[in-house]
Parts: sequence; structure tokens; C-alpha cells
Amino acid sequence: MHNSLPTAGTAPSGSPAAFGSYGRALLRVSQIAAILGGLALVGLVIMSLISVVGRKLFSMPVPGDMEVLQMVAAAACASFFAYCHLSGGDVKVDFFTQRASLRTRLLLDATGSLLVGLFATLLTWRSAVGVLFMYEVQETSAILEWPMWLAQAAMLPGFLLLALSGFYLASAYLRARCEVKV
Repeated sequence: MHNSLPTAGTAPSGSPAAFGSYGRALLRVSQIAAILGGLALVGLVIMSLISVVGRKLFSMPVPGDMEVLQMVAAAACASFFAYCHLSGGDVKVDFFTQRASLRTRLLLDATGSLLVGLFATLLTWRSAVGVLFMYEVQETSAILEWPMWLAQAAMLPGFLLLALSGFYLASAYLRARCEVKV
């Protein structure tokens, strides 16, 4: 099998050289998104700690801490999805397929990645529609009065990256399947 393509049941993330140039760029952007999401979660932990300590010791919590937590955590979690998929971190139940041929497993992996891409495309589209609606009605959070559309819009890049990752891996698995001798 060609070294630049994934094997069945794994993503080519073990070595970035296993990705083509588009895949390496996608992997790099996904890594940056995941790092930014991780930093956002660290910031939320620090904010929560300050709020709890402030509430207990000084009766002064961080105003709107739960609103900030909900908004930022959603976007942070969405930022991890693409890197997780590209690195093969998805949950797989391969008990029934472990004895299948390599070509069959590659086809199943391609199908799974295609479904991830399609589902993420649906998420991106419907979330974008939700952003536009929230923008039109100018919905705001209860305490801080932050525009709700901003929080939902912050999830869109993560969903879009996941869609691109799903389609990329689906094509990589299909290319690998074509190279397997029958």
C-alpha cells in the first residue's frame, strides 16, 4: 500500500507526512483550533475558580459566570471535533469487522468518514441559520446581555472543519482501498 494513505481503522495522523498537502494544512488548522479550544477551557476553569472563591470569601462571584461558561464551552468543544476525527480519536466498534478484508474495512472507514462529513455539513448549515435568526431577533443573554448569535457563530468554524475533515478522510480511505490488491 502507498505510504501516503491511511490503513484500515486508523487515520493517517500518526505522521503528518502521511497526509497530502491539503491534509497537512487541514491537520494544522485543526490542531490550532483544538489548542485554542483548550486554552478557552483553561480560561473557563480559572474564571470558575475565581467566581467560586469570590462567592465564598467575599460574596462577590463573577457576574454572569454561568452564561460565559455555557457560551465559551460550546465553542471550545466544537473546536476539538476535527482534530479528533483526523487523529482517529472517534469511537469505533470494530469487533464485528476485525476479520473483514482490508478492502472492506477501508470501505467502512470511508463510509463512516463520509457520514461524519455529511452530518457536520448539516450542523454547520443549521447552526448558521440559527445564527442569522438570533441576529435578526437580537436575542441576548439574561445577565450580561451578550448577543446570543455570537456564541452560536463561534461554533461554526469547528463544525466546518469537522465537515472538511470527514470528506478528506473519506477520500483518503477510498484512495487507499483502490491501491489494495484483491
